[in-house]
Amino acid sequence: MLLEARGIVKTFGSFHAVDGADLTLAENELIGLIGPNGAGKSTFFNCLAGEARPTLGKIRFRGADVTALSSAAHAGLGLARTFQVPIVFEGMSVRENVMVGAFLRHPARRRAEEKADEVLEFTGLAAQADMLATALGTAGRKRLGIARALATEPILLLLDEALAGLTSAEMEGAIALVERIHARGITLVVVEHIMEVIHRLTRRVLVFNQGRVIAEGTPAEVTHIPAVIEAYLGRRAQGSPESRAP
Repeated sequence: MLLEARGIVKTFGSFHAVDGADLTLAENELIGLIGPNGAGKSTFFNCLAGEARPTLGKIRFRGADVTALSSAAHAGLGLARTFQVPIVFEGMSVRENVMVGAFLRHPARRRAEEKADEVLEFTGLAAQADMLATALGTAGRKRLGIARALATEPILLLLDEALAGLTSAEMEGAIALVERIHARGITLVVVEHIMEVIHRLTRRVLVFNQGRVIAEGTPAEVTHIPAVIEAYLGRRAQGSPESRAP
């Protein structure tokens, strides 16, 4: 088992943002986490990535207890993530932004630059390598976030709404990129609101609502579960793989 999270609880005062969530993840899986806004999936995601420490529960990565480790320590072990709102380092080029990730494994500048260029080619950003990162649009910034995470050479990559806000053409390119990443043997967990993306990319989905996992199965299976329809998709969306969350 690559990743195992058991009984994860994350509280903020008396509020339970995550309330006893579990996840097991095998090598080279590609799974989705879905749920309405405020369902707890992003907080759970942050716990998995080391951005937040669970109030209760245990997280094991490759057999080691990583519950209390920092996000930097998680990255060192091979667990990388992107952010829902893409983060770019202002005043730095696209290449330099990716080098920030590459320095984790390659402290020598020349090798980090070579790694960054390799990742930029793979992610389709090579032509923008010398641009300021702030000049990129939404699609470019999201792709840059993926590139910087890939430059850390992860075993497991957590994608937080990496396809949100894209045009249809941009989404097609982003789906193809995620498929190429998975084909390289990288395990993926995708938080996404767009059900078309979930249906096309994943074979297993966990549905969050009010901090709990209320359903698990294939995308086709969970979209027909009454509790999921009520909590996430909306009754009018039943059976429609094209539907998007409100």
